Amino acid sequence: MNLINRPMPKTTKTKTAAAALFWVALWFIASWSIGKELILPSPLAVLKALWGMLGQGAFWASIGMTVLRIMAGYLIGVAAGCLIAFACCTSGVLSALLSPVVKTVRATPVASFIILAMLWMSKGAVPMLMAALIVTPVVWGNLIEAYSSRDMDLDEMALAYRIGNRKWLRFVLIPQILPSLKAACLTGLGFAWKSGIAAEVLSQPKRAMGSNIYYSKVYLETPELFAWTAAVIVLSFLIEILVRRVLKREAGRED
Repeated sequence: MNLINRPMPKTTKTKTAAAALFWVALWFIASWSIGKELILPSPLAVLKALWGMLGQGAFWASIGMTVLRIMAGYLIGVAAGCLIAFACCTSGVLSALLSPVVKTVRATPVASFIILAMLWMSKGAVPMLMAALIVTPVVWGNLIEAYSSRDMDLDEMALAYRIGNRKWLRFVLIPQILPSLKAACLTGLGFAWKSGIAAEVLSQPKRAMGSNIYYSKVYLETPELFAWTAAVIVLSFLIEILVRRVLKREAGRED
């Protein structure tokens, strides 16, 4: 098979639906083969558990608080990553001070930060902090790389025409780093969501999806465990779609 210059295969809605049906069928067969709902509940059992949860106010309250915590931490992380990257790109002293800290945060396991944060702050603040700590290095790293690899000829032209710092930022630098920032925001969103849910599982704040996942495991309510996990996945997809649309709209305004 010739792989040179081959276009990316297109995934249609029909193919996506067929793939989803395949994995659900495989799940049903595996559940039927095991025959123990405690180990692997069937898709119907999980759907029934999820349907029952949809009518409970506590379910929606948990979703609302989880989204609030994680998205607040996500936005803080994006802002912090941008500010630290700007500081590192404009000052050698600040770069020497801040870069090792961000790299250390990026290399430290999330579980270690969660356990430490549980000693320092309230349970409800832990997921927000974890989301911010995970997103900051992603945004910082992408922006530093974009700044380092920018077109220097454009900078020379800007100096020759004396366009000033503001116009240079708006018309030269920002258009070059914007794609990297967009990619960082989308990548960081997934990391923020995973780390935030993990922080909720360990810290167990009130009204949290992660706390309910933990309680379902403790009380051996496997269908509810799968139902909460499915809710987390669906919500993650919906938030990603929303963020993609917001970024696309903002990119259109810049153009």
